[in-house]
Amino acid sequence: MLVLPKYPMTSVFLIYCWLANFMSSPGKIDPHSEEDYWEEIKCSRVQIPVVPNQLSELNAPPDVPHLKVVCISDTHEQLQNVTNIPDGDVLIHAGDFTNNGDREQLLIFNSLMGAFPHRHKLVVAGNHELGFDANERKEERLEKDVGKGTENGFELLTNVTYLQDREVEIDGVKFFGSSYHPLRGFPFYRTRAEELGECWKKIPTETDVLITHTPPLGYLDQFGNERWGCRDLLREVEERVKPCFHVFGHVHERYGAMSNGKTMFINAAQCLRNNVIQTRPLVFYIPKKI
Repeated sequence: MLVLPKYPMTSVFLIYCWLANFMSSPGKIDPHSEEDYWEEIKCSRVQIPVVPNQLSELNAPPDVPHLKVVCISDTHEQLQNVTNIPDGDVLIHAGDFTNNGDREQLLIFNSLMGAFPHRHKLVVAGNHELGFDANERKEERLEKDVGKGTENGFELLTNVTYLQDREVEIDGVKFFGSSYHPLRGFPFYRTRAEELGECWKKIPTETDVLITHTPPLGYLDQFGNERWGCRDLLREVEERVKPCFHVFGHVHERYGAMSNGKTMFINAAQCLRNNVIQTRPLVFYIPKKI
């Protein structure tokens, strides 16, 4: 998600003017977004809205031993402003916990995450974690991001389990995390169809909970008139992996959850477009397998 920095105010004004002009012009932030393709296929897709209850729960706790999983994303250096984070077994952050991968902000994030009581804290990077992607095309960075970030900044995250093309098993439940996305100019950008298609093949078929930063195409992925989700990710989720839950963020405007009848898709972005925390953590339950 494109971030509108909080400070200084002059910079905020200029960026808001730029974004307002961009959104009202024929140009696109993602020139390769796939809203036309989505229009072709959406009639064949099942989309069931899932409304959280007053406790932000998306499903009921099962009558068998289970994990309580709390989901947040896109806190953009404001994790301290996310109130009423429920206790649980697992806390997931689906990326964009900083604005540009600044070392000091990474240390603050690590400290805040360490203070939460959850037994397991799983984190994937977002497109704003500059320095986390060893294969980033740095020559394509936005001008404002040149020279910023912390190389291998994930090494500072000692209080969490960092997932990048990595699986972790908790009480028999398999979680897999990956940060790739199709928005050019940022870490973990990969081209649609060609590179992303290969990236998502790394997701193990037996994954129970998939954590990505980007949404799949068509599911809580609309930014303005653009569909920022990935068709290749959608294909892997629908046809091969079929996880019980898919947690992501990236598109601030589409916080919430929906289901296709097999997978519950959860956009846990805490910031809205104005880059201020305005939503709540989302909670789901999943049976243990041991």
